[in-house]
Amino acid sequence: MRMTICNSSLNGSLKAPSSKSYTHRALFCSALAQGESTLHSLLLCDDTSATSDALSKVGVTTKWNGETARVSRRGELKKPSDAIFCKESGTTLRFMTAICATTPYEMKISGGPSLLKRPVKDLAIALGELGAHCTSDLGHPPVQVKGPLKGGSVRIPGNVSSQYVSALLLAAPMAEKIVEINVEGRLEAKSYVQMTLDMQRNFGVLVSANDDLTSFRVHNQAYRPAELEVEGDWSSSAFLLAGGTIAGGELSILGLNGKSRQPDRYIVDILERMKARVKGDADSVIAERSRLEPVEVDVSDCPDLFPVMCALCATARGTSTIIGIRRLRIKESNRIEAMTEGLKEMNIQTMESEDTFTIHGGKTGKAVINPHNDHRIAMAFGVLGLLTEEVTIVDAECVGKSYPSFWSDLQSLGARVKVN
Repeated sequence: MRMTICNSSLNGSLKAPSSKSYTHRALFCSALAQGESTLHSLLLCDDTSATSDALSKVGVTTKWNGETARVSRRGELKKPSDAIFCKESGTTLRFMTAICATTPYEMKISGGPSLLKRPVKDLAIALGELGAHCTSDLGHPPVQVKGPLKGGSVRIPGNVSSQYVSALLLAAPMAEKIVEINVEGRLEAKSYVQMTLDMQRNFGVLVSANDDLTSFRVHNQAYRPAELEVEGDWSSSAFLLAGGTIAGGELSILGLNGKSRQPDRYIVDILERMKARVKGDADSVIAERSRLEPVEVDVSDCPDLFPVMCALCATARGTSTIIGIRRLRIKESNRIEAMTEGLKEMNIQTMESEDTFTIHGGKTGKAVINPHNDHRIAMAFGVLGLLTEEVTIVDAECVGKSYPSFWSDLQSLGARVKVN
């Protein structure tokens, strides 16, 4: 599907889509609890459906009713009849690998073409050191895993993926003995690990951790069923707020927790630093069209903001610098290359080093953009299209990975969007 966005303005209000990260965690914790849990305001997208489908392979039943799901498991996790396919969801792959390591069955976990390029080596090694048998294809999926998880002490790097730590934390309560997890170096994107700990607490699991989340101790304990509601997604809402800032009248996004653990709520601070007219309260954010100033920002703790930050900086008056980009080369796409390529198509100059990306703001030009099947790249250029004569995005349906209604939501707010 090719989607064309033309110069237009965003106005009005919209409820934020539900958090993808919390939806994943709620589904996994529910699956690990004996009995039935009720989850409200879930996000149903390609990635979360990958988690639901993967869990069904091991005997977990999910009954959907709109945005509410009842997740139940009776007895132990089961051996799947074939490989567990995780589509393109890195969270599903890594969490599922750890969970399967707690069973006595040999399981194969795989995914789509992009997912097969994502690293999993350090997680596989850590699970092996905790007693499971886990192998991968030169450090990438598919993964072969077989438990049980015995326990012990393990070290894992903090600068590759916080999902490794979250995956180990989810599985650790089911190990036979105490599990100690030590993070080597600084844990990047540690807010996602805190989100995991918070969700585990909702299901009765308590983890001992130091203040900087580099050392964890987990004893054997049982997850308990729970009922909870998932909050709005700051990652997806960041694109809407960016659109309201660069091409809006007044745009209000509802259902955003101002005190959320989600690291991407940092978007409000960044917009304020760029002199945007943006204000938030306990559960909503209002953005108005603004003339943006250049900024220097570190995205090492909020890497998913990189594409939308590029869109904002492309419209700012001057040169902006984004640091902390190293891990962005191993996301759904190489996001550094994808944004460089797309911005060049729109006549915006950029420069990169290993951990720094520089953008010279200017007037964006008409372009056809290949998002490389990356949802956040597609949405970033969709936002830039609001300021441009015409931007066409190929394979625009890739937004379904995290925000299936993105294009229709833009249209409902006044954007000129059409399917080619």
